Amino acid sequence: MFELIFLGTSSSAPSVHRGLSSHIILHRQHRFLLDCGEGTQRQILKSGLGFKRLNKVLLTHGHLDHILGLGGLVSTLTRWENLDQIDIYGGRSTLNRVGNLLHKVVFPGIKPPIDINMNVLKPGIIMEDAKFSLSAFPVNHRGTGCFGYMFLEKARRPFLAEKADELGVPFGPERAQLVQGKPVTLADGRIIQPDEVLGELIPGTKYVHIGDIGSIDDSIVEVCKNANALVIESTYVDEEAEMAQQFGHMTAAAAARLAKEANVKTLILTHLSRRYFERAVRQEARSIFPDTFVARDFDHFQITKDNTIRVENPGQFEE
Repeated sequence: MFELIFLGTSSSAPSVHRGLSSHIILHRQHRFLLDCGEGTQRQILKSGLGFKRLNKVLLTHGHLDHILGLGGLVSTLTRWENLDQIDIYGGRSTLNRVGNLLHKVVFPGIKPPIDINMNVLKPGIIMEDAKFSLSAFPVNHRGTGCFGYMFLEKARRPFLAEKADELGVPFGPERAQLVQGKPVTLADGRIIQPDEVLGELIPGTKYVHIGDIGSIDDSIVEVCKNANALVIESTYVDEEAEMAQQFGHMTAAAAARLAKEANVKTLILTHLSRRYFERAVRQEARSIFPDTFVARDFDHFQITKDNTIRVENPGQFEE
């Protein structure tokens, strides 16, 4: 399962109800901050999540509404939190801009009190453990070095306990070895192969996050294919599609068409312009792809293989 908390859902500039782009993704022991617009650290405090273990930052691109909050946040983390390092991931041009912000403004002429690691992204897996992988993929927006991210739980084969009982496999390390795909030899000399006690392969949960993007091609459709949840910007509605194209952004309808073509289960729209009411964005997308949410600040989504649940904040505004 992946948990997603929206901290900011506005585009370009904040509104009364929406902060600038920022999200926290939780998976087991991992915590990721994805983008960091102005005011993010206050949004983190309001969300109740706090700063503990928040040492991995994923950036979609280098526009100020996605990175300007890093100055204050990193300053706070280095002074008040018990962190040894912060890992920041992004395209080369994005990290150059972040480096200028941190080293010329936040820590001018001094060594930061903790290690700040700038990790230049290349397409492919950037982090992996036994349970999941995190990949980056290029997207087309204004400028170079723009990326989206795919969070993918690894496929697994369920252990068939009844079958193991029938074969006389004892409880203990033998069963653990079979789960790991290793054969075991029983006390009577019989060799039990993993295929005898493991079920069919079950795909893991797939969550795709795309920030600002101006056009969709076959590679984007392929990345999004069969995702359990897709988060993507929706800065414009279709009546202003020409303006969206001019500034390298998506309309609600275009995002919905992508979700439909890629056989996505749930679509979540963010990065809304102050030009529109939420309901106009939602109605346009749902006319094409019914399983659509429009995110609000502090919305909390639980993403599993079976469904995506929106945990409503009862104090939120209505648009």
